[in-house]
Amino acid sequence: MLPEAFLQRIQRQLGSEYPAFLEAMDMPRAVALRFNPKRGKPELPFVGEPVPWEPMGYYYDPQARPGLHPWHEAGVYYLQEASAMAPVTLLDPQPGEQICDLCAAPGGKTTQIAGRMGGEGLLLCNEIHPTRAKILSRNVERLGIANALVTNERPAALAERFPGGFDRVLVDAPCSGEGMFRKEEAAVNDWSLETVTLCAQRQQQILDCAAALVRPGGRLVYSTCTFAPEENEEVVKAFLLAHPEFSPETVNAPWFTPAGTGCFRLWPHKLRGEGHFAAVLHKDGMESADLPATQAGTLPASFLEFGRELGISLPPGKALPFGQSLFWTPESMPELAGLRVLRPGLELGSLKKNRFQPAHALALWLEDCSRTQDYPVDSRELEAFLHGDVTPSPERGWRLVTAGGFPIGWGKGDGRILKNHYPKGLRRERKN
Repeated sequence: MLPEAFLQRIQRQLGSEYPAFLEAMDMPRAVALRFNPKRGKPELPFVGEPVPWEPMGYYYDPQARPGLHPWHEAGVYYLQEASAMAPVTLLDPQPGEQICDLCAAPGGKTTQIAGRMGGEGLLLCNEIHPTRAKILSRNVERLGIANALVTNERPAALAERFPGGFDRVLVDAPCSGEGMFRKEEAAVNDWSLETVTLCAQRQQQILDCAAALVRPGGRLVYSTCTFAPEENEEVVKAFLLAHPEFSPETVNAPWFTPAGTGCFRLWPHKLRGEGHFAAVLHKDGMESADLPATQAGTLPASFLEFGRELGISLPPGKALPFGQSLFWTPESMPELAGLRVLRPGLELGSLKKNRFQPAHALALWLEDCSRTQDYPVDSRELEAFLHGDVTPSPERGWRLVTAGGFPIGWGKGDGRILKNHYPKGLRRERKN
């Protein structure tokens, strides 16, 4: 049951449209996924009509369980509510840009931005909560993203470190979650008028930090999944008063309901999706700032030999030893000292007794490899692999294991079996 104070306010907001809103809130919600551009759009029996505002987005059969399909683990698609795809459409990321997703967990919008960037440029995706930051990092890995810097920082720390460093900044702000009432019962139970007020205050603080990150001439998109004007139009109005260097930007978005210049609302009674709000803001000026780049390292001979044997070619970038692992970062990767970093680019692997051991992230990034072991998605061999079992193989050496043609992990053959290197934390539990 929806809170009475919420319903009273919605009735004032919508007027004659209020009955249509209530009817929509009683309807089953639409569910959607977004294909990973790295993997194309393979046919799946449960995928249906396209999401109008996202070229890679599709609604799917609500009776299906696409999260259990092996291609989900292979990063072929990401499960994402359709309205949640709208802010990145409005952000309009371009290849080669420097982009920041300031409140990025669990990763839906980050992975969507990365898909638009096509592996070119730098994507800083940040999450202040450590547990959620780990989920973000895992999803960046699963979608095979090589040009992302995943951080666990306060927005203020990033604003101080990288002033004017980004062409586009997305703030998908923590909010009271009214737009998720149909999706999550917890959002209804946690809601209160006090929560709306507290969220609006926090959103202003985050936006102040985001303003410093945007380069002159750049774009800032602010979004929430709530209907509350206090967290939407009023936050934007206060921001523009405090930051006269920003102005609303006119963009073409015919799918959404205009809520003033550069502002849009997504209502569940007007489209197939949940509630959302987004504002597109432009920062005046033209000059830009370069991020201080980190120093380049060298690739060890063991990796070079591994790469030659498997026919692996890396994109332009530079090597970066990080912890116990070796990463491959974009040329524009900034200096990382003093930052809480979870993932600085593409993890290549690690050295074990002077031998190179490839990382799971490298497998999920690859599109081609000269040594593969493919298992059909409905095969017993693939099921065994995902459980962590060994599988028969007459081959020796490292093999990229693929599920119906899409990379999903590593195995190493000894001439009899393929030893399993699928990460233990990802292995599926056995059915009783």
